[in-house]
Amino acid sequence: MQLPEDQLRAGHIPADVYRRLPPGTDVHRVVIVQEAPRSYTGPIVLTLVVATGSIAVLLVIAFVAQVVAGASVAVLSATSGLTYTINRAAKRRAVSK
Repeated sequence: MQLPEDQLRAGHIPADVYRRLPPGTDVHRVVIVQEAPRSYTGPIVLTLVVATGSIAVLLVIAFVAQVVAGASVAVLSATSGLTYTINRAAKRRAVSK
């Protein structure tokens, strides 16, 4: 027996618990209740679900914003004749000597 939990499972009563028993207590009828070890599975899974959900919400918001921007440009160009173009050409600087 290497751990205190092993001693409790084997029926041994630790000295500090034995001292707290009232006089005249039958030691063979004493039941020691142990708290279950803490499980970290729940908090870890909850953290992963919250992080995944947050990323999904941000992606949906970005997609909706893109669709709204595209639709507004299309409506403006169709109704009032305004156009919006994206210039992706590289600008070159004139080098003077």
